[in-house]
Amino acid sequence: MSVELTDPEDAKLLTLARAARARSRAREGAAVRDSDGRTYSATNVDLPTLQLSALEVAVAMAISGGVKGLEAGLVVTDGLALNDRDVSVVREFAGADVALYRATPDDTVPDMRTT
Repeated sequence: MSVELTDPEDAKLLTLARAARARSRAREGAAVRDSDGRTYSATNVDLPTLQLSALEVAVAMAISGGVKGLEAGLVVTDGLALNDRDVSVVREFAGADVALYRATPDDTVPDMRTT
């Protein structure tokens, strides 16, 4: 059973994450929405000396922009589940009850977790 993104702002996260992933041909794309409604999209970084998930990069971008909190995040990945480290990073920065969605490359959203 998949999750339907009925909120247009959550659907926007899917569009942004998918576009970031496609643009750089990355393994993952992610987008987050801050507490002011601004969005940040990113892809994973996979270098010999630096490995970051797409969600970690998006959260770092939000933090660098002076954001005080997050409302939601979404990751487009081939992975079978949200990465526990990603959930922990969002929880550490933004606290409890932040919705995190996982989408597959075909735009299906199989699950959602909250921090």
